[in-house]
Amino acid sequence: DFGAADKGIKVEIISADHQNKPDIGSSIARKWYDEEGVNAILDVPTSSVALAVAEITAEKNGVLLDSGAGSTDLTQKQCKPTTVHWTYDTAALANGTGKAITEAGGNTWFFLTADYAFGHSLADNTAAVVKASGGEVVGEVDVPFPATDFSSFLLQAQSSGAKVIGLANAGGDTVSAIKQAAEFGIVQAGQRLAALLFFITDVHALGAQTAQGLSLTSAFYWDQNDSTRAWSKRFMDLHGGAAPTMVQAGVYSATMQYLKAVEALGSATDGKAIVAKMKEAPFDDPLFGKSHVRADGRTIHDVYLFEVKKPEESTGEWDLFRQITTISGEDAFLPMLPECDFSKL
Repeated sequence: DFGAADKGIKVEIISADHQNKPDIGSSIARKWYDEEGVNAILDVPTSSVALAVAEITAEKNGVLLDSGAGSTDLTQKQCKPTTVHWTYDTAALANGTGKAITEAGGNTWFFLTADYAFGHSLADNTAAVVKASGGEVVGEVDVPFPATDFSSFLLQAQSSGAKVIGLANAGGDTVSAIKQAAEFGIVQAGQRLAALLFFITDVHALGAQTAQGLSLTSAFYWDQNDSTRAWSKRFMDLHGGAAPTMVQAGVYSATMQYLKAVEALGSATDGKAIVAKMKEAPFDDPLFGKSHVRADGRTIHDVYLFEVKKPEESTGEWDLFRQITTISGEDAFLPMLPECDFSKL
């Protein structure tokens, strides 16, 4: 899409599996930078891995374009001039789902927290929003990551009497927790589940019958407008009909902006200079709308609160979300820390 070859830019893409382990992710990143001439690392789901890769990227003056990790530490406590955090973070999820559910009457919460950086960041950010919205956190339990059996943790949440059980986890863990909660009749008994990070692929795997009515926050939905539909159709044609998640859309958009910076500078070797170039001006992204990369590396754009449709409301396999409201980027993401203002370098 960028037409790199026509512009004299040689692009090579390599990939590796970090297995959700920071030591493996660190080893891959160091080898790529030291031995394979890699200039930029993209995606990096799992916050503990992303934070480790961010350290090495800064040391090697590469570029980290992170779409998959959620920890706010990437642009807060552990901000780096070579990190761009693109799609979402745990503060945005909390300011969407957490705030909406609390203000709608779900004012007592119990968290099932995935026991690693992302889970704790998500639970902490959501707890802060719940309290600021007049709610109360009555309990929390750390859940090993990844997990398959949530029964004991769900029983603790059930016995707490909390109106809302906050699932501070993601992916297969979230799907498993929701399925097991349904088996225990937790929702039928009056408690509400809050899936704090829930992708469209998770809803699809769970099924609209089970997922209907769940609230979720996302920075992207394939069926939002003509631009997202056109791009998503191409994606779905290439990937067996599966709709793209916000993380996949974020990798695409971050790559396009990165390549524009490389073209402008005529080189991909100076990571700090490339990231600084990406921060120079706002842009209208075809997938995320009006956006800008803030001086701390946090990409600012709107995010959205969605509700999963009832099966009878859906017109197709991936027609799963109804938009409830828009949350401005300034309201969704945390304010920049003064020490992370890299425009002053």
